Amino acid sequence: MKYSQIFKNPVTRGLTTIQFLSYFGTVFSHVAIASLLVKLGAGADMIAMIFIAILLPSLVLAPINGYIIDRFEFKKLILVLLVIETSMTICFMMVDSLEYIWLLWTFLFIRSIAGTIIFTAEMSYLPKVISGEMLKEANEVHSIIWSSTFAFGMALGGLSTYYFGYIGTFMIDFSFYVIAFFVMLKLPIEIIRNKAQSAWSATKEVFGYIKTNPKIVHIIILHSSVGLTVFDTIVTLLAKQNYKYIIAVPLAIGWINFSRALALMIGPFVFGKYVKMNNLWAVMIFQGVTIIIWAYLQYDFHLSLIAMFFVGLFTTSIWSFTYYMLQQNTDDEYLGRVISYNDMIFMAVSVGMTYAIGKMASAGAALSHISMMIGAIFFLAAFYAFILRDKIATDTKKYN
Repeated sequence: MKYSQIFKNPVTRGLTTIQFLSYFGTVFSHVAIASLLVKLGAGADMIAMIFIAILLPSLVLAPINGYIIDRFEFKKLILVLLVIETSMTICFMMVDSLEYIWLLWTFLFIRSIAGTIIFTAEMSYLPKVISGEMLKEANEVHSIIWSSTFAFGMALGGLSTYYFGYIGTFMIDFSFYVIAFFVMLKLPIEIIRNKAQSAWSATKEVFGYIKTNPKIVHIIILHSSVGLTVFDTIVTLLAKQNYKYIIAVPLAIGWINFSRALALMIGPFVFGKYVKMNNLWAVMIFQGVTIIIWAYLQYDFHLSLIAMFFVGLFTTSIWSFTYYMLQQNTDDEYLGRVISYNDMIFMAVSVGMTYAIGKMASAGAALSHISMMIGAIFFLAAFYAFILRDKIATDTKKYN
């Protein structure tokens, strides 16, 4: 099997299991949170702000995230962060009215801080213990895990919310983090000592490195285009405004996201090996076209389900390929900090788009028009990738 090396290695197998449990836990409660907002009568602005709480930590943490990762022992850091995620998930049960929405925002923000550091720490740790084709496959496995957990987490989270309510869903969610904690506790992690630096010194050094390696900036910009596909607010509002007459809101949110995530999971298997720097622009054009088609079909729940599947087909391939490019073109010494700033830009795009969607929807803009605008922006990203197609090599001599 293509990914057999990843699962034979006890470290990558264990980290993959933790990724699965952590992501599944995050997504599983996602539908419950969105449905709770609709039930409590939250407006478009408030819904957008809640989703911003999930995205914002990567933006806020960027200046110190790499420093935190380099400063603390990997295993102990992940264990502490998993405890934080577990605690915040339990706290979700305290919110039962709009009066306490600020508490929900706070709990989500803190849990997302922990999740952000875990993600960056794992993506920084992997290149230190594996390399070459195995590293590329690890990235693909990571993206497939994210897609599969997003798919089945959304679908099962919607069913759980419908049948067991918000409290029951949050309790199930809590159990995923507990299991992840014990998996990490037993994992034989190699201790890697990083160079001790002050946060200011580390920041100056990495900016100097990025300045002398402009191709890193180009890759970060290309990667950030995936941040445009934050459709959570749009999907929640579609369920609230249109689909609630056809299907229960939790099920509508769950199935729409399941359709997209199923494609996100299938995409790398079918198209991943064909995505290269010289054809990335064509992939981005396809992404923009499918988003525009989805925008035209949003009025109908079933057509929207089908269209959303095609929206997701290439998204994961763009994400995993550009992430691989960043890892290949960055020296190990700077990788943690570069990934941190890459995530900052990615989340800045996601937060900005989420905020803009909330404002435009509140101002009366049609959700289909907002979606078309997002699709059109991908054409600009495709033009940028077309210009860079010969300036950034798909493979570097780093691991050859």
